[in-house]
Amino acid sequence: MFARLGGLVVRARWLVIALAVGVLAAGGVWGTRVVDSLSDGGFYPEHGPSAAADRRIEKEFGRQNADVVVVYTSDRSTVDDASFTDPVRDKLSDIAKRGEVADVRSYFRTGSPAFVSRDERSTFAVISLVGTDEETRADQFEKVKELLPVPGTTTLVGGREAALADFNKKTEEGILTAEIIATPILTVLMLIIFGGVVAASMPLVVGVLAVLGGFTITRLLTYVTDISVFAINVITIIGLGLAIDYSLFIVSRFREELSAGADERTAVVRTMATAGRTVVVSGATVLLALAGLLIVPLPFLHGIALGGGAAIGVAIVSALVVLPAVLAVLGRRIDALSIRGGRGPRRRDMSEGTSEGTSGGDALGMWARIGSAVMRRPTAWLVGVLAVLTVAATPFLHATFETVDERVLPAGTESRVVAETLKSEFPGGADGTLLLMVDGGGRAAADTVSGAVRRMDHVVSVTPIATEGRATLLQVKASDGEQGPGTRALARELDRLAPPDGTTLHVSGLAAQVNDQMDAIADGLPWLALTVVGVTLVMLFFAFGSILMPIKAVLMNLVSIGAAFGAVVWSFQDGHLAGILGFTARPVEASNLVLILVLLFGLATDYEVFLLSRVREEWDLSGDNTRSVMVGMQRTGGIITAAALLLIVVVATFTTGGVSFLKLIGIGMTVAILVDATLVRMVLVPATMRILGDANWWAPRPLRRFYATYGIRESAEVPAARGQTATASRTTTV
Repeated sequence: MFARLGGLVVRARWLVIALAVGVLAAGGVWGTRVVDSLSDGGFYPEHGPSAAADRRIEKEFGRQNADVVVVYTSDRSTVDDASFTDPVRDKLSDIAKRGEVADVRSYFRTGSPAFVSRDERSTFAVISLVGTDEETRADQFEKVKELLPVPGTTTLVGGREAALADFNKKTEEGILTAEIIATPILTVLMLIIFGGVVAASMPLVVGVLAVLGGFTITRLLTYVTDISVFAINVITIIGLGLAIDYSLFIVSRFREELSAGADERTAVVRTMATAGRTVVVSGATVLLALAGLLIVPLPFLHGIALGGGAAIGVAIVSALVVLPAVLAVLGRRIDALSIRGGRGPRRRDMSEGTSEGTSGGDALGMWARIGSAVMRRPTAWLVGVLAVLTVAATPFLHATFETVDERVLPAGTESRVVAETLKSEFPGGADGTLLLMVDGGGRAAADTVSGAVRRMDHVVSVTPIATEGRATLLQVKASDGEQGPGTRALARELDRLAPPDGTTLHVSGLAAQVNDQMDAIADGLPWLALTVVGVTLVMLFFAFGSILMPIKAVLMNLVSIGAAFGAVVWSFQDGHLAGILGFTARPVEASNLVLILVLLFGLATDYEVFLLSRVREEWDLSGDNTRSVMVGMQRTGGIITAAALLLIVVVATFTTGGVSFLKLIGIGMTVAILVDATLVRMVLVPATMRILGDANWWAPRPLRRFYATYGIRESAEVPAARGQTATASRTTTV
């Protein structure tokens, strides 16, 4: 099948290239504007108890959200001085009349001392907007923000909408900074790895297609569903990552076929019959793994799954269709503009080794020698490396989880300064706030509920703030901050509180939302794990016809991810890298770990497929397990290392961004990719394969027959006799 696809692409190469240029043009002009259509929220379940409570409270009492919080400070006057009071009160009165504004709560309206700072030189107001969706409220915020400053005072603007605007701005700046830093480094590395300008441009072709194609498809998806703004980060990472991997693998195999004497057409066909099959297996596994995010009921993960899936799909198509078409046009000019003195690529280009010299006793190259050293003492290497990675993973045992708040923004960001000012300078500003609606029963029921709540742990105060008919809205202040463990425990206790007869209770607030998020992750994670692991096991069986190889691959992936999660907790929660990378230490955001888990699992499987595809190919030729592993490492060790190095450059530069979310992704993925491409793929895999021996390729007889009929192999025919030479086998299988 893949050989036929290669032949078709060669014949239609100019048409394929023309269509690719059209995709690039559409993506550059229209697709890059996807940012304007993306959603800021989606961190909490849409159908969770707190979301239902929000809808019920809004229906009865209007929006209670602090969409905008504005702090006014005077250096000369107190809040009771007319020179301060009059202009601020007049300004807030004018703001309240705006069509974008639903409500304005302030000291001048309520008389509450909670709106006045302890030194009486600052006051704040809470503004709720009328918009019913995030995009509308974002537009309304920009209009209202321009009107808020009062002459003679220092005006700071914060609240949910301001924080989201700052978050988006810092995220975009972080991505731009990462691109500025990564681009020249990647350019130099690709020139060194590929050995020439033309060859080094191949990952760029596939990468730009994957990213712009992903943007274009994602923008189309925004017309039918909400897509999180974080999808941009994932599209960039996974689009470039897979583009690098697939380009390295396909170009190296194409060069190998040319070096073996094949003409351009034959080289493309043979490349597609071997490396093309590997790309399909890898891409399908990564795509299906990412689709597992759809199982966890958090909308922002769904959007990321759709956007990232679009980038993966385009990367696969680009690698299987566009790249072979370009190679068919270039032919041996793939080595043009060599940086090696015009001598063309070396025979051991990309550390992959050569097709000759693979008979017994010949040197098999650096990576084979590493594999040979590991396999001489496999148990010692296995135990030693597992011990190191276990220690690396141990910080995750004391991980704690919260959701996004102002601390993810750089210190000094205006919306963060507002949040910190409220906590430090205003009475009760550090307390958490929960809303409890007593639906029905009138004042008597509200008094009964208030009395019960006051006796609970962590409760500072219970205050009725609105009454509508027989419904009452209570504001519950908690002593452990907005999402501290005590406030979250209080939210759960309120959920369990038995309502008086004839009433229902509805609990809202950030702590309740965090509880719903954690519950959603806890409920969805087992199904996500089952899906991701199941997909990996099935796809790798179809690729390699083995029972133990897929199981080993899953276990190796978990080892890499464990080390990454340990690094995330050590660096972010424990704060060991806070000074170096410039962020505030805080608990880990659980949904971010779910995202990293799926991305890393897919990428680790990607490297596993690259290695095992060549090991299986040699096993089919020789039937010698040790030799197969050494040859597989020789042929792919350099590719995997080079691909990992290039991807590390991409993700590591995310640590330069202003938002700690990007830094967390950068650290976690850098550690996991580094561990996977070195200790796991080059030590643990050969060690375990040496210990398992021929059992690596064992499968029950019915499954062997199934694989013989339906397996995704590099050719329709597996050599019948063991011990054939590589040259003879290649002639047979192409």
